[in-house]
Amino acid sequence: MAKTVALISALCFLAAVVHGHQTEHFNVEGDVYCDPCRVQFETVLAQRLIGATVRLECRDLVKKAVTYSVEGVTGFNGHYSLPVVGDHQNEICEVAVVKSPRPDCIEPMGDFAKSRISCTTNDGTHAAVRFANPIGFMTGAAVPQCTPVLFDLGVLVN
Repeated sequence: MAKTVALISALCFLAAVVHGHQTEHFNVEGDVYCDPCRVQFETVLAQRLIGATVRLECRDLVKKAVTYSVEGVTGFNGHYSLPVVGDHQNEICEVAVVKSPRPDCIEPMGDFAKSRISCTTNDGTHAAVRFANPIGFMTGAAVPQCTPVLFDLGVLVN
């Protein structure tokens, strides 16, 4: 009986040690688009960017030093998927646009050129995928087709 208790205790201890040293793995996914109306939100005229470069960076809250960084490129329909290794609970993590594949749409969308994302499982989220808000670039000037679209949305009024 004592041997059985000792064996069970040893197995429980070993399981706890192994579980404590597991590395977190999940993906951050999102979309990148071109805003031809320069309104910094998606309209019917916005186009998803295939081949746009994005970067996920996590920074230490105190020292502001980069602790994790990974880049990726959007594929079909302007969608990206970036791997996250490790837990980044005490860090600020953001996905940002880096490079547009379109020479006519290269201006990052200000505050909407990046999206903050939680990269920890200690926030109650245990999903294998975390979804970031859409991010993107703008054209140098709004295209003429934007006026009726923005009227329909109520952004412009007579």
